[in-house]
Amino acid sequence: MGPNIPKRLSAAILNSLQGGVVPRVGLEYVAVGRKREIETVLRDLENISQGAAAFRFVSGSYGSGKSFFLQALRNFALEKDFLAADADLSPEKRLSGSGNQGLETYRELMERLSTKVRPEGGALESMLQKWIARVKTELIKEGLAPSDENFDSQVEIKIFETINEMQDYAHGYDFAAAVSTYYHAYVQGDEEKRNAALRWLRGEFATKTEARAFLPVGEVITDENWYEYIRLFAAFCARIGYRGFLIFIDECVNLYKISNRQSRENNYEKVLAMFNDVMQGKAANLGIYMAGTPQFIEDERRGLASYAALKSRLAESRFAREGYADSGSPVIRLDQLSREEIYVLLERLTNIHAQHYDYSVHLGERELLAFLELAFSVPGAEEFITPREITRDFLGLLNILHDDPNADFDVLIKRENIIHTSAGHDTDNLYADFEL
Repeated sequence: MGPNIPKRLSAAILNSLQGGVVPRVGLEYVAVGRKREIETVLRDLENISQGAAAFRFVSGSYGSGKSFFLQALRNFALEKDFLAADADLSPEKRLSGSGNQGLETYRELMERLSTKVRPEGGALESMLQKWIARVKTELIKEGLAPSDENFDSQVEIKIFETINEMQDYAHGYDFAAAVSTYYHAYVQGDEEKRNAALRWLRGEFATKTEARAFLPVGEVITDENWYEYIRLFAAFCARIGYRGFLIFIDECVNLYKISNRQSRENNYEKVLAMFNDVMQGKAANLGIYMAGTPQFIEDERRGLASYAALKSRLAESRFAREGYADSGSPVIRLDQLSREEIYVLLERLTNIHAQHYDYSVHLGERELLAFLELAFSVPGAEEFITPREITRDFLGLLNILHDDPNADFDVLIKRENIIHTSAGHDTDNLYADFEL
C-alpha cells in the first residue's frame, strides 16, 4: 500500500484522471518519469528566484503529458513559495485579438493566481493581505508594539516604500496607485474602493473613465498592455516575499488553429515580444511556460516556425540528436513514457484506488503486466498510446472489479484482447481526443 492520502486528494485524482483531465491537487502521488525535464525547470526556478527570467515551450503530442507536466511544475513551485498562475487558450482566450482575447487570458491568469496557502486560485487579495500582515510582523520583531502610537504610520511607510519602487517600471504608476488604494481601503474598511482596486488589478475595468470613478489611475489593463502587468506582478511579488512569478499557458495549439493568417501572426508577434523581453533580461523573477503540440511549434505553414523570427530562435542545436538534449534550448520536448514508467503509474493508481475505497489491493505484478501487454498489443500503440488513455481504461477496470463481485480480471482481459484482435483500431486517430 502506498502513502496515506486524504480522501479529498484521492477523490480529485481518481475523478480527474477518469474524466480525462489533469487534477489540480495531489499530482505528486501519481507523477512518474520526466527526470531530465524536471531538472531543467528546477534550474530555471533557482535562476528566477535570484532575479533572472525564463521562457520555455513544452512540446508533446496529444496525450503525452504536457498538461500534467505543467500542473506538476505549478504545484512544486507553489510549495517553494513562488506565485503561480495558469490559463488555457481557446478561441475566446489568446495572446492578442480584436475582441480582447488577450485581456481575457490575463483575466483568467488573475482568476487562477495561486499561492502555497491558496493553491486552487483566487489568491490576489490574500496575497496582498499576507504582505500587509508580514510588514506588521517585521515591525513587531524590530521591537515596535502594535499599541505604539507610531505603529500604523510605520506600517504605512514600509508599505509605500515597496509601492513607490514599482513606479520605476512601465505602467508602474498606475499599478502603484491601485495597490495604494487597496491598502488605504483595507485599513479604513472601505469595501467599495477595496473591490475597485482588486477589479483594476484583475483587468476588469473596460474603460479609463469607469476606473477613474474609483481610482487615481490614468490607464486600465488592455489587450495591448496586459503582458507589461504580468512583468510588474513578477517584480512586485519578489519585493513582498515570494521567490518569483510563474505563468503556465496551456492549449497553445489554439493559436495554430487560428484560420486568419493576420490574426495568427499577431499572436505570434506577441509570443515573440514576450520571448525577447524575457530572454534579453528585461524581465525579472518571471517564468513563462507555454505548452502545445509539435505542430504548433514546428509546422512551417501555420506553427511558430512559420514566423521567421520565432523559427530562428527556436531552432534546435544540430548536436541535440539521438538521445542528447540541450537543456538550454527554449523547447522542452516530452517523449512518451516508457513501459517501466507506465507500470509504476499503474501501481500507484492501484494503491490509491484501494485506499480510497478501503479494500485490500488484489492486483499484483502479474495483472499489471497483463494489462500493459494488452494496452501495447494495439497496432501502433508504441507510437500512439498515451498516459491519458491508459489511466482512463485502467481506472475503469478497477471500478468494475470493485463494484461487481463476480467480475474476474482474467476474463475481462481475455475478452478485451479478443476484441482488439478481431476488430483492430484506426491508429491515425488513436487516443487523439485526450491530453493528460
